[in-house]
Amino acid sequence: MNQRLKKHRYITGFDGVRTLAVVAVIMYHLMPYNIQGGYLGVPIFFVLSGYLITDLLNQEWHQNGKIDVWAFYQRRIRRLYPGLVTMVVATAAYITLFQRNLLFNLRAVVVTNFLYVYNWLQVHQGQSYFDRFGTQSPFVHLWSLSIEGQFYLFWPLILLFLWVVVRRRQPIFDIIFIGAFLSALAMALLFRHGQDPSRIYFGTDTRIFSILLGASLSIVWPSASLKKDLQNSARFFLDGVGIAALLLIIWMFFQLPGESDLNYRGGMFFFSLLSVMLIAAVAHPGADLNRLLSNRLFSWLGKRSYGIYLYQYPVMIFYEAKVTNIAQHPWLHALIEIAIIVLVSHLSYTYIERPLQHFDYHRTKEVLREFVKRDSRYGVKRIWVVLAAVVCLTAAVGSFSTQAAQTKAKVSNLQAKIDANEQAVKKHNQAVEGNSKNKNQADSAATISSSTSSASSAASSSTAADGAEKLTADEQQKATTLQITAVGDSVLADGSVSLQQVFPKMYVDAKVGRQAKDAIGVLQGLAQQGKLAPTVLLSLGTNGPFSDDQLQQIMQIIGKQRKVFWVNTHVPTRRWQDQVNQALNSAQSRYSNLKVIDWYAYSKQHSDWFYSDNVHPNEYGLKFYSSFVAKKILQGE
Repeated sequence: MNQRLKKHRYITGFDGVRTLAVVAVIMYHLMPYNIQGGYLGVPIFFVLSGYLITDLLNQEWHQNGKIDVWAFYQRRIRRLYPGLVTMVVATAAYITLFQRNLLFNLRAVVVTNFLYVYNWLQVHQGQSYFDRFGTQSPFVHLWSLSIEGQFYLFWPLILLFLWVVVRRRQPIFDIIFIGAFLSALAMALLFRHGQDPSRIYFGTDTRIFSILLGASLSIVWPSASLKKDLQNSARFFLDGVGIAALLLIIWMFFQLPGESDLNYRGGMFFFSLLSVMLIAAVAHPGADLNRLLSNRLFSWLGKRSYGIYLYQYPVMIFYEAKVTNIAQHPWLHALIEIAIIVLVSHLSYTYIERPLQHFDYHRTKEVLREFVKRDSRYGVKRIWVVLAAVVCLTAAVGSFSTQAAQTKAKVSNLQAKIDANEQAVKKHNQAVEGNSKNKNQADSAATISSSTSSASSAASSSTAADGAEKLTADEQQKATTLQITAVGDSVLADGSVSLQQVFPKMYVDAKVGRQAKDAIGVLQGLAQQGKLAPTVLLSLGTNGPFSDDQLQQIMQIIGKQRKVFWVNTHVPTRRWQDQVNQALNSAQSRYSNLKVIDWYAYSKQHSDWFYSDNVHPNEYGLKFYSSFVAKKILQGE
């Protein structure tokens, strides 16, 4: 083993590659609609892991004639487990003490992370990696560590089998590369346009190709066999390939959204190939890219990249749960979060990861005996052990708490309201559709309209004292005859029944988590079915901003002949609030048939109008929401 380690060359430029990857991932989580391809930092980690692990195993095989699988497992556990266990246990303890709404299913999350199968729990539970709204799990990013853990478990055995049975490099390379291709093919075949791709995103079977591409590179590009002396033409070629790959990688960080069809139909495979090219150029001692990516900052961050990746999401989730107006200073809060992440990661690296990686576990009993002695040489350091024990106990209490199931029921009031609205809206939509089919159904719809119109009048009168917008008699009469198609997200779903009471001929299509890009297909379907009324109400932007191209598609589908009213966003807990509202104000000047309903300005000083999320109007706030939106629509008609 010592012989193998002596010949192993530490490639300093790989710290630069790790830095590039982890910065992209963090910026994606902080600014998902500015660095929309930052999630691609994970495939870089995958390719690099596949290359380095296979390269080390190959060296061991060729130099020692065997692979010590058990020693490999021990090295991986020493390197990865201290940081992972500390982060998971500390996060579970924090949830138990300060954020109990996240207790649900905590035990399964903890156990599956320790067993490196958490990604399959996410698949089983139908979790979405791309849902930016609602309660976010601080563990969601750990799916990638589970895939790597599964790779570490099986790969030494598979590689050993290949070297024993196949023996020659070229066919081994072919087998590994074909395996990578089949994994990418599975991703493409399982992908369904319009559906959340999280199953494909989390699955080991559909993501292992990045690791296998790195592994295949190590077969034909072993680091110990690469010669430093190269002809200028070969060096320039390697430099050109590496720099071109690096530039394309950075470009894709900004240009390839995580839910793009192209991403799953070859885009991520192509990106992984670019990562292979970059790593190949950095690994070669005769090229210059290793030196370009080697500096003190990259070295410092690269060595701590594992901890930075571990702690990024818990820090973001817990910080943003306490700061309720992120949108007011998004970049300032982002810098604060980055500083906290780097600090926590540095402490983890210095006091947990490295010491436990090099600790002689054969001395565990001896150290424990020394700790409990009255005159122990560890002195006040024993306080940290007591603190760690308290944290572990707190995490265990939370993981086995019966409140986990109760917590889910407690936080579901808004969801229950939206579910109830969905049923009521479905019935009302059927009546609205019937109104255009035959006279008998129209009479039935008119009866419903009459009753809801009466309810609207009563609601308008009762809320006037509360300061809500009061509709005049003429406006109330006009509202009963106005045909409107409303498409939106959970805010519209929350207020749908209230709006249909004011506008009995309103057809509503609202869904929790809907983004502007999702609305494009919905509007196309409604247009093809002839369900787009002369007036269209949109409520989109709660779950993320939209591009100019997406907005243009929406307006083209609706057409210039229709009037469009778009309710802007009140979502102070998300960075994109001002981005969405500014985009809408700009669009209003470009499209003569578009009017923005400024719900944000009207409601921003009234936290009592909202549920605890400060986004969805509560029962009291709905009086203001529905009357304000109705007033603006009627004034704009």
